[in-house]
Amino acid sequence: MTRLSLVLLLSASTLAGCAVGPDYSRPTSAASAPATAFKEAQGWKPAEPVDHIDRGAWWSVFNDPVLDGLMKRVAIDNQNVAAREAAYRQARALTSEARAAFFPTAGVNASRQTSERAGGGSQVINGIVVTRGGPTTVYNAGLTASWVPDVWGRIRRNVEASKSSNQASAADLAAATLSFQADLATNYFTLRALDEQKRLLDASIDSFRQAANLATNQYNAGIVARSDVITAETQLRGAQAQAIDLGIQRAQLEHGIAVLVGVAPSELSLAAAPLTRNVPIAPAGLPSTLLERRPDIALAERQAQAASAQIGVQTAAWFPNLTLSGNYGYNSTELGNLFSASSNLWAYGPQLALQVLDFGARNARIRQARAVYDQRVAAYRQTVLTAFQTVEDQLAALRILQDEAQLRAETETSARHAEELALNRYKAGQTDITAVVQAQNTSLNAQQGALTALRQRLIASVSLIEALGGGWTTAELPKG
Repeated sequence: MTRLSLVLLLSASTLAGCAVGPDYSRPTSAASAPATAFKEAQGWKPAEPVDHIDRGAWWSVFNDPVLDGLMKRVAIDNQNVAAREAAYRQARALTSEARAAFFPTAGVNASRQTSERAGGGSQVINGIVVTRGGPTTVYNAGLTASWVPDVWGRIRRNVEASKSSNQASAADLAAATLSFQADLATNYFTLRALDEQKRLLDASIDSFRQAANLATNQYNAGIVARSDVITAETQLRGAQAQAIDLGIQRAQLEHGIAVLVGVAPSELSLAAAPLTRNVPIAPAGLPSTLLERRPDIALAERQAQAASAQIGVQTAAWFPNLTLSGNYGYNSTELGNLFSASSNLWAYGPQLALQVLDFGARNARIRQARAVYDQRVAAYRQTVLTAFQTVEDQLAALRILQDEAQLRAETETSARHAEELALNRYKAGQTDITAVVQAQNTSLNAQQGALTALRQRLIASVSLIEALGGGWTTAELPKG
């Protein structure tokens, strides 16, 4: 080995510990000095804490076997999730490819080359001087090897960027899965609310039909006018039309659920079932926990690290590239003598390459990388702020809807009582059918209002669990 080669190799080993470009640290955000609690959580205590549940299957707090079965299919059969899972596998492969650059490459070659020099004379073929005329064949076989030492840390920064992108892809997969699961839960509870609304309408239709029959009997007995019959029948027909109209909304929700679980709408049918009255409220914890429990925050933060590493990759372009290469093989004009000692040849040596003039292109790429990093940091901070807002929104919704639900329940009780009194007064001839119709409509509206408040509370509970990251934590990010 020449003295120059030895010096270069020792220099490469010495400098291998350095890496140009900034060392990454998590960007500061609104969570750098987080509050001790969420503002909207102050002054009230969750009625049903769920610290005991398995947060991996966060939907189990609703105690609905049908919902459980559907949720398990989202992570497996949902095609949007499948696409992100494939993107994650691609990111893992890219990380492995980036790591491979740390190691030497080796190859083998073999060739047969035939040539002829016009007019005879000597010629050189693959390093062999051939003096005779006519076609000449030269055989070649050998090994080649090369290694690019990571002197300036370019490969390390590239691996760092690839690893961060891999983790970002894993977080994106988790965020997408959580989002589609939350969409499924929202659609499911909306569908069950329609089932409950259909039950209310069917019960009201029975009451309206009884009122219409009563008005008809009173009219036939000459006690009331024909207008009472028309009024009661109009109310009955309106309720029947409203019940039929619910079928459109329910069918569309069922179709949407089918797509979320990865099947054609024709392959999924959900039988009518009551809406759960259990509204679990997940404890919000501290604002700082969102940094560990929200996959979208982890995604934004990993993207920022990947962008930071790219600054180092571009900075390394200012330094020379050192390549150590060599080859060993045989070269002969006769195939039978190809592997003889006289046909042996070898070569090795270092190569330095440095671009000395690019008219500012390298500086431009570094500025571009820094701008991308600044963009990623801003996106990370905005994601954190939006996460805080979402949690506060859902905490406020649950707190306010809880108070509203109590008033809705009291209103429903009063409206039912008023309906009963109006019907009894009509039977006794003390009032007309208009009072009965108004009381019945008021009762139906009160029941529907209570149902709407329950549906909103269930959906807000789902949204809060989603805003808190479901059962996901950053511990689930791949390490390599």
